Amino acid sequence: MNTRMRRAAVAVAAGAMAVSLAACGSAKEAGGGEKKPSGAAAGDAIKVGLLLPENQTARYEKFDKPLIEKKISDLTGGKAQVVYANAKQDATTQNSQVDTMITNKVNVLIIDAVDAKAIAGSVKKAKDAGIPVVAYDRLAEGPIDAYTSFDNEEVGKVQGKALLEALGDKAKDGQIVMMNGSVTDPNAALFKKGAHSVLDGKVTIGKEYDTKEWKPENANTNMAGALSALGKDKVIGVYSANDGMAGGIITALKAAGLNPLPPVTGQDAELAGVQRIVAGEQFMSVYKPYAPEAAAAAEMAVALAQGKKADDIINNKVDSPTTKGVPSVLIPVVSLTKANIKDTVVKDGVYTVDEICTDKYAAACATLGLK
Repeated sequence: MNTRMRRAAVAVAAGAMAVSLAACGSAKEAGGGEKKPSGAAAGDAIKVGLLLPENQTARYEKFDKPLIEKKISDLTGGKAQVVYANAKQDATTQNSQVDTMITNKVNVLIIDAVDAKAIAGSVKKAKDAGIPVVAYDRLAEGPIDAYTSFDNEEVGKVQGKALLEALGDKAKDGQIVMMNGSVTDPNAALFKKGAHSVLDGKVTIGKEYDTKEWKPENANTNMAGALSALGKDKVIGVYSANDGMAGGIITALKAAGLNPLPPVTGQDAELAGVQRIVAGEQFMSVYKPYAPEAAAAAEMAVALAQGKKADDIINNKVDSPTTKGVPSVLIPVVSLTKANIKDTVVKDGVYTVDEICTDKYAAACATLGLK
């Protein structure tokens, strides 16, 4: 874990809700009793399965994985083993990875689902094997034991409010394009819901897309189609659900000759997104401090693997389509613009000024006082 990552540790907001996480295993022992969680007698020498969904978005390999591994190590005195796999955006692969984790007799699983619905059967397999499951970042279906993410509807609201702020008095002068995330990601539906709650009635939505696999190239193609259909001079802003897609969208806007560029939203505070904000190409992103999310997942996973409770950090309950009242930790988010880069991603040690302010962005950084 490098120094920058250690500096990124942010305290998890603790809640007082007493929700028991002890009743984890559903599989029956031969004698008819409930099987204890497989790690209940393992002490600190537990085996944690960590399954992340893809590697196109920079956050998973750069932030989530090392942060979770570091926190688990801290909680277990370095005795725990983390078994990692990345599904590379393939739901079938991820289901196979769960099977492998079960065969390897992990004590607990942390799963960030590629497809929240498709993973449900694998979650049940794990539970039948006595392995508790923590849903990470995306609310997986099936009998999960705990969940941590950000307030995802609030993310969409933050994005929508920022776009209205950027448009100002021009909000009624044209049309916006909405570039939502993948339909296989339940978070995308929440981002969309939150954004619509703010934007509906305030702007005209000329085109709206659910972007396959969150891929920037698909967002680029969709944006080019929207400009062709609506007329480039009619597009006054773009709601983009994340930074990766914002990059593809901005490439399409530039290719169409738009200057100045209309305001474009984003999410994840990726380095490229932050640099586009510095340069004035992207209006905002949503900064989601990954350290508290990762810490919550690690803390819940270790407790579950050891047959303990994690009541002290639970601050919410959420419902999935298959499971009601899932004990959860929801982390607040921040709207990231030119005005607060220094006080967010730089202050928290996510990026250094040198990383953001490469030669290409040096002049813009100097204007913003980033030095």
